[in-house]
Amino acid sequence: MNSKPSTIHDIDEIFEFYDMAIAYQKTKFNKQWQGFDRALVEKEISENRQWKITIDNEIACVFAITFEDKSIWKEKNSDKAVYFHRIVTHPKFRGQHFVEKIIEWGLPFAKEKGLDFLRMDTWGDNQSLIDYYQKCGFNFLGIITPDYDGLPKHYEGITLSLFEIEVKKS
Repeated sequence: MNSKPSTIHDIDEIFEFYDMAIAYQKTKFNKQWQGFDRALVEKEISENRQWKITIDNEIACVFAITFEDKSIWKEKNSDKAVYFHRIVTHPKFRGQHFVEKIIEWGLPFAKEKGLDFLRMDTWGDNQSLIDYYQKCGFNFLGIITPDYDGLPKHYEGITLSLFEIEVKKS
């Protein structure tokens, strides 16, 4: 398994992952992503904020990171953190605990960058994901209503569950 930044050559495959995720979400929950802007993903790639996990030279999982998330984290956005978004596993590789692998990658990454937290969010009423993220080691911080301005369309009118892991400085 290898985690590395995605390249512009990966962009079509990243969007295939998003399409697979939306189809899967429709089978599991009453909310789904609404698609994403290609320019946003291109910008993430150019800033090394779009990542992939490969197994035998095949992309198994993709995820995006950012270092601020004011619309969701509001006053806590001033904390030094890395925020994880759009984690998608290819169906062929499901069940391999990629969220745990992202945490294993994220802790030394955050420490190296002087960050204090790994953070993520999901829909406020998705109990199965809330339970899963806690099982992976995230602390559940509660449910909030985000500031919708500037967020993708699927955030409109929803609440979010917030999660974090504190980065130990030892």
